[in-house]
Amino acid sequence: APWALHAVASGHLGWVRCVAFDPQNQWFVTGSADRTIKVWDLAKCSAGAQGGLKLTLTGHVGAVRGLAVSPRSAYAFSAGDDKKVLCWDLETNKVVRRYHGHLSGVYCLALHPTLDLLFTGGRDSCVRCWDQRTSKQVMMLGGHQATINSVAAAATDPQVVSGSADNTVRLWDLAAGKTRATLTHHKRGIRAVACAPFDGSFVSAAADAVRTWRRKDGALLRTMRGHNAVLNACDVNSAGVLATAGDDGSLRLWDYRTGYNFQRLETVAQPRSLASEGG
Repeated sequence: APWALHAVASGHLGWVRCVAFDPQNQWFVTGSADRTIKVWDLAKCSAGAQGGLKLTLTGHVGAVRGLAVSPRSAYAFSAGDDKKVLCWDLETNKVVRRYHGHLSGVYCLALHPTLDLLFTGGRDSCVRCWDQRTSKQVMMLGGHQATINSVAAAATDPQVVSGSADNTVRLWDLAAGKTRATLTHHKRGIRAVACAPFDGSFVSAAADAVRTWRRKDGALLRTMRGHNAVLNACDVNSAGVLATAGDDGSLRLWDYRTGYNFQRLETVAQPRSLASEGG
């Protein structure tokens, strides 16, 4: 059955830049250019019922660009244009730790699935690895030549994957603190990377193509084209459905294993935009 829009949760006053779900699927958090983080009740939002918005967290003074919810503790992590990386206690809804070190805006963050490590990347072109508990920087992974837009973490080597505006994807050896492989197939900046939950592969999305790779050696598995937009997000679910989202409001759904694009969803053209002038 085709995927259809089920519900809309409105409340932010700016672009929604990031979404993260709690591991029990009871609530989710969103971060926005309006500098706030909102916590939503998933059941109420998906039913379109009142009271879906549980609370709004303020603490950033710039757009919130990255969010993650810890699967092993009652903590959420956020990162933003204001160089801040914050740890929130979701029982008291207060900031309990701050991770200082980025020299400019922080664009992405990821949690290690098995270790208490936090990875962040941003405009200073390096991936920083933090100890979640002590808020100390454990490692700085340098090598990218431009802004890091996306970072993903996995339990097995290479444990960190980063995508950058320098058109490359890097696989990192966490033990050595060095680049394990640099993938240069993309001709445009990579805005999103995501690890598949099943076969040790990952996906990268850029304006030129969506590509899947074998993580252990960086071998290119598949190239998918046809999404003619700047891609801001991609993700894969355990059923093997890959979603890619463009900044023109388009959404493409692919069979991750075969690369077949089985559904295309477009948004309504905004008034006064170039798309709406197309006749």
